[in-house]
Amino acid sequence: MLTGEAKHWWRGTSQMLIDRGVVVDWVCFKRVFLEKYFPESVRHAREAEFMRLQQGEMSVTE
Repeated sequence: MLTGEAKHWWRGTSQMLIDRGVVVDWVCFKRVFLEKYFPESVRHAREAEFMRLQQGEMSVTE
């Protein structure tokens, strides 16, 4: 369940989507939520950061 600013954002966003005739289901929610709070540029940066992690001499991929 969303709270605070996220809850306020979702109420407005979901109403806007419904007004446009968009079916608001889980797939729709996930897409707009990730766009708002975890944009693709951040996801790519985190993925690259994760792949560079090392423990001792070993990388994550090893």
